[in-house]
Amino acid sequence: MARRRKGRDISGWLVVDKPAGTGSTDVVNMVRRAFDAKKAGHAGTLDPAATGVLAVALGEATKTVPYVTDALKAYVFTVRFGQATETDDAEGRVTAERDERPSDADVKEALHGFVGEIMQVPPAYSAVRVDGARAYALARKGEATELAARPLWVESLVLLDRPDADHAVLEMVCGKGGYVRAVARDLGEALGCLGHVTELRRTWSGPFTAGEAVTLAEVEALRGTPELDATLLPLEAGLGELPKVRAPAESVGRLRNGNPATVIAQGLEYGEECWAEAEGRAIAVGRYKGGELHPSRVFAG
Repeated sequence: MARRRKGRDISGWLVVDKPAGTGSTDVVNMVRRAFDAKKAGHAGTLDPAATGVLAVALGEATKTVPYVTDALKAYVFTVRFGQATETDDAEGRVTAERDERPSDADVKEALHGFVGEIMQVPPAYSAVRVDGARAYALARKGEATELAARPLWVESLVLLDRPDADHAVLEMVCGKGGYVRAVARDLGEALGCLGHVTELRRTWSGPFTAGEAVTLAEVEALRGTPELDATLLPLEAGLGELPKVRAPAESVGRLRNGNPATVIAQGLEYGEECWAEAEGRAIAVGRYKGGELHPSRVFAG
């Protein structure tokens, strides 16, 4: 018989301002313990050296994680020109250096090649799996790996600042699966000067912004208190990218049981994904078909 997981049945989203030096999984575990929650997860890993928005889902909100993970995210990062590193960031050993430095105009022109649907090879030190092993684990052993290029949607990539000839501050808005370190590496190659990331911050992730984030210090200070519970956003906050329909009272029970039921909708196309609410609470996510919602995920009442 499976052991029942201890903890509270608490649901919602906590937007954490992740500090540098802490892994995303470590943040999730700290949040789960602070809330004494049964279940927790996050929507989009940040490198340990990165800071900024890490959205942590508790309880039923973990069912909405894919909708935040798939949403656009924004990053502000600094590229150091003239050096390549083994990790594509400042944590790794410098592997090559060049004296060339691009002008502002050169940088702006090169950025055009990184917007839209691009193909990106993940960094050697990344969590991509290669024959069942993590790429970073193989890289640490000195094993050469050939990582396949992956598609990435880049909504925008702009130059924000040029503090000096060696550095450029950029902002990127992109879809899921993107590696900012790879953008810095490839931009440096395109400019002929090499490059790596020295600072990286995620400023927003889907519906969640840095302005509503709490720090880990604040989480620890409020551990186990009603004030900590009050920092949670509702699970519905993770569904902001999906259209919403209304479930009449007679449909709620059927939807919660995973059965198709009548909903009230406007402007939806047949087969479009959406979520149903009743009295402001999410009931289910599914596909809209001929006046009914066909659930794919249901939420406990």
